[in-house]
Amino acid sequence: MNSPFLQLLLRWLVLAIGVMLSTKIIPGISYDDGTTLLVVVLLLSFFNVILKPLLVLFTLPFIVLTMGLGMIVINALLFMLVGRLVEGFAVSGFWAAMGGALIVGVTNLVFTRLTAPRAASRPADRRKPDDVIDV
Repeated sequence: MNSPFLQLLLRWLVLAIGVMLSTKIIPGISYDDGTTLLVVVLLLSFFNVILKPLLVLFTLPFIVLTMGLGMIVINALLFMLVGRLVEGFAVSGFWAAMGGALIVGVTNLVFTRLTAPRAASRPADRRKPDDVIDV
């Protein structure tokens, strides 16, 4: 699957599954119908591309100080923002958004691990005898 368009569609599908799981597991998150879910996925993707890098840049000392846990806070804030912007998608508060962000993150992590290309099985130190290193 080398097509960037298919990869994008697959990422959106995984994000939609993560949002659906978060609505089933976290009591404070809900959505009305499939159209609302589609809008949520598109808006979350857009915010992850545009807003998240800016937030990471401005909060970099906080992220470093918390050893990366600040990224979960940023994801939760984006989740809450989408909950306020999309009618039919409700996020009751910060802790619900934090739980939803964690579930979406774990879903993406599992997907990435399952679809990552496998490392080569041959050892790195086995070279052909005619390999030459120029200095």
